[in-house]
Amino acid sequence: MPTVELNGKPYEVDENGFLAQPLIWNDNVAADLATTEGITAMTDEHWVLVRYIRDYYLKFGIAPMVRKLCKETGNTLTHVYELFPSGPANGACKVAGLPKPTGCV
Repeated sequence: MPTVELNGKPYEVDENGFLAQPLIWNDNVAADLATTEGITAMTDEHWVLVRYIRDYYLKFGIAPMVRKLCKETGNTLTHVYELFPSGPANGACKVAGLPKPTGCV
């Protein structure tokens, strides 16, 4: 597995930059991973999405569908892309410490 260094800390990631060991995830890891998405500071809006995705994954074992994510967090898809330019699957799920969602290209 490749390793990336973010803010002086090494992380094992897969070929797409997703955490190889999702159990090491915490707020600091999320903030470090956010930098790979061009996010220099996590706002409350970022955290709402990341926490929802993380909680959903821990409860159901999969990432939430985008429609459910938007409905449950009160965000439009456009706003989700404003917060995570590479999208909810590639960006938000990566920051939330999930494996790359299936069906995500």
